[in-house]
Amino acid sequence: MTLIAPTLQAFFTDRLVQQRQASPRTIAGYRDALRLLLTFVHARTGKLPAQLDWDDLDATTISAFLTHLETERHNSTRTRNVRLTAIRSLFSYAALRHPEHALLIQRVLAIPPKRFDKRIVTFLTATEIDALIAAPDQTRWEGRRDRALMLLAVQTGLRVSELTGLNCADITLGTGANVRCEGKGRKQRAVPLTGPVQALLRVWLTERAGNPDDPLFPTRTGRRLSRDAVALRVSTHVATAALRCPSLEGKKIHPHVMRHSCAMSLLQAGVDTSVIALWLGHAGVRSTDAYVHADMSIKEKALALTTPAYAKPGRYRPTDKVLAFLEGL
Repeated sequence: MTLIAPTLQAFFTDRLVQQRQASPRTIAGYRDALRLLLTFVHARTGKLPAQLDWDDLDATTISAFLTHLETERHNSTRTRNVRLTAIRSLFSYAALRHPEHALLIQRVLAIPPKRFDKRIVTFLTATEIDALIAAPDQTRWEGRRDRALMLLAVQTGLRVSELTGLNCADITLGTGANVRCEGKGRKQRAVPLTGPVQALLRVWLTERAGNPDDPLFPTRTGRRLSRDAVALRVSTHVATAALRCPSLEGKKIHPHVMRHSCAMSLLQAGVDTSVIALWLGHAGVRSTDAYVHADMSIKEKALALTTPAYAKPGRYRPTDKVLAFLEGL
């Protein structure tokens, strides 16, 4: 019988912090997943997390926990797979420290991720983008801030965490104007700025009047905007923009849609997917393939290049009874 607690603590302090130097967001994600797991096991067994041993976390229990996430917490399949990734990372670390539990650990590591439907990405057209950018009330300080934030997001494709993490010093105007940010995997990148975005940011930086290390888009009290705050501001402005642009009604618009819209505008302009991947900070070109699938204009151009097939209308009808049976299945 080996308690889990010492290995769990070493997993965070030794593996994630010291060896992998994981980002605070990664550590928080793993923490939440394992906290949910321990709470679930405590509810089933009555044992406190500090009293659990590895036999309490066998493959059957882990599978039951994953089912609990989907059926009772109503998590998506993608979220379920993310939780499983955190659990598998802990068990991979435990395999080196507890060879006596090798069989149990191997069975947990054999639990596969669940397949899920990949939806076509949602993006905004040029008309919808113009309506959204014009929605904030320019007579209010928050409205001028939100307009600068959304225009920067649409032109650069920055993630929400990258936008909220920007400081005033991260903006370079004039010759070689760009914005510098740190994305996933601690990858730093610089994205060029267009003339209209430069002009709006120049006015905003003058009004903002912050120090180089101050957040570029703060709250009224000077703190950084949270992800939820940005999502709330975007949904509010979408509702306003929908009055002018009816095509926005019924669309589920969230901050990441502005990133999708940036990628689609680059793709439709003929920019190579490898350049788009660098622009957005993707780990590889495959992440950019989703935009190719969503762009109907590229498929229409490909269809126009093909020779139309001519065939008589009708349905194939087999003459053999067995074939007819199989055809009817």
